[in-house]
Amino acid sequence: MKGVASLIFPLMLVLICEVNGQRRPRPPKKRPTPSPFEPVEPTELPPPLPPGPPSVFPDCPRECICPPDFPSALYCDSRNLRKVPIIPSRVHYVYLQNNFIDELPEESFKNATELRWINLDNNRIKKVDKRVLEKLDSLVFLYMERNYLREVPNNLPPNLEQLRLSWNRISKIPPNAFNKLEHLILLDLHHNELNDVVFNNKNIFKGLKNLIQLNLAHNRLQKMPPGVPNAVHQLFLDQNRIDDIPNNYFKDFPNLQFLRLNYNKLSDKGLPKNSFNLTNLLVLHLAHNNLTNIPYISARLEHLYLNDNSIEKINGTQICPTSLLSFQEPSSDLENVPRLRYLRLDGNLLKPPIPLDLMMCFRLLQSVVF
Repeated sequence: MKGVASLIFPLMLVLICEVNGQRRPRPPKKRPTPSPFEPVEPTELPPPLPPGPPSVFPDCPRECICPPDFPSALYCDSRNLRKVPIIPSRVHYVYLQNNFIDELPEESFKNATELRWINLDNNRIKKVDKRVLEKLDSLVFLYMERNYLREVPNNLPPNLEQLRLSWNRISKIPPNAFNKLEHLILLDLHHNELNDVVFNNKNIFKGLKNLIQLNLAHNRLQKMPPGVPNAVHQLFLDQNRIDDIPNNYFKDFPNLQFLRLNYNKLSDKGLPKNSFNLTNLLVLHLAHNNLTNIPYISARLEHLYLNDNSIEKINGTQICPTSLLSFQEPSSDLENVPRLRYLRLDGNLLKPPIPLDLMMCFRLLQSVVF
């Protein structure tokens, strides 16, 4: 027994020492500091897609697709790209939308002097180097919707026909941004942060001699923009804060056919009597404003949207562009009657029935939403 005890006693001492050693606090291990030169990929971005199969074109970037039957096109869209690849000189059409590109380096476009179409929608571009654009003399379509731009790019190519810059953060237009764009037919700036200060320069649209469509909807305008090119056919000003239209504002717009002013703050006081008595105007949107009366319209107007205002009554005799006396006797000749075909009046304070004199005036009406 004494022999066994002599063996057990030292063993117990060893175990007690081990336990006591575990209870002692150990110094924290030093974590290795990451190298400051090691690139760190943003965690919110998905990894770039793996390169596609080899192309028949040796100059085709591996991260893009060069279809054999369309040698002038380069498809780099929806590839999770961070940078613009080197664009081959043979390419005329580049698709780079739906990526994570934040800049347009001059190096990527040095050979792409024959580009006609570039789609950069839905990226993260904040600014465009003027040295990139000034070399793209052949560019006709430039799409840069849904980016982070804060101003309209300068030195835009002179042969542009369509410039789409909607859904950015644009609050500034350089004074001479559009001066050389006499071929531009479409300028889309909706969903930006433009206000009246931007248009204090009445020559901001100077040079846009052939502009057909101007979209300034969803901005912060409180006044009608001055200096709008008089060649315009379609003018969109929805979702602003406009409460007044200056007298004779539209008198120099001989081609205006489509006008949208929905979701503004227009009232009867802010509308001169003949504001919309325009010879060529075919479609007029005035929904979601503060009107209490139907404005005077042209006999050529075909579609009128007045829903969701505060209109309480309709006097068909007063708003009729043509005297009702000319309709006293039945006639098969409808050439001279007002052309209105669609009228929307729902969301007002009106009560049925539809006034007879309204129907007598607008004999071509096909639909009335009352």
